Amino acid sequence: MSVDSVFVHKMWNDHELSRMVDGGVPFPMLSDGGGRVGSVYGVYDPDAGVEMRGRFIIDPDGVIQGYEVLTPPVGRNVGETIRQIQAFQHVRASKGTEATPSGWRPGKLTLKPGPGLVGKVWEVWKPSMESEENP
Repeated sequence: MSVDSVFVHKMWNDHELSRMVDGGVPFPMLSDGGGRVGSVYGVYDPDAGVEMRGRFIIDPDGVIQGYEVLTPPVGRNVGETIRQIQAFQHVRASKGTEATPSGWRPGKLTLKPGPGLVGKVWEVWKPSMESEENP
């Protein structure tokens, strides 16, 4: 969502994003003309008429599970956003019995949260898992 029109979003997806992400962004892009939604999330600058680059991952219950806000000159990583959404979906599907480590991707190892894991993540977390972040 941004203050840009849906037509600008379509052009951006068709001519830019689809070249960076196979098939383009797999979710709808919405227009926030006037910045009402951006104001609620604290990312709209009414003096400049723009929104900072904010990403909010909201679960089906309406709870914000993750967010990132960047100043306009710093770009976002759409692939990382998709990876995080997949991780949140996996954790939700496991009903909290699994946690996804940094760089986790579908099909990779997960952690089993609980008292037995406290202070022992280093035993489970292998450097080889971390290298899987960059396939």
